[in-house]
Amino acid sequence: KSARYTLGARIENKFLTLLELGYVAYFTEKEKKIEKILNCILVLDTLKFLIHIAWEAKFISNQQYGGISLKLNDSGKMLGGWKRNLGINTEKKNRNL
Repeated sequence: KSARYTLGARIENKFLTLLELGYVAYFTEKEKKIEKILNCILVLDTLKFLIHIAWEAKFISNQQYGGISLKLNDSGKMLGGWKRNLGINTEKKNRNL
């Protein structure tokens, strides 16, 4: 039972961190904005992972997981579009190892 609350607290903290980073990125000057956006993308990916763990452990229902993952995927598309709009090409370099 404590694992459920621990995971829930981590998910909640990641959501808040993502909101905070998104807010900071919005008001950051253009030269430093890409770093903030990449941090947002990293936190979003971590959040997706934690939500997936919660679903696998049956802490959330299939319906809850479906709704949350759709919204997180939409957020990922928005962040990716924001990154592309800045004209930065950061391919997945580390995944080719």
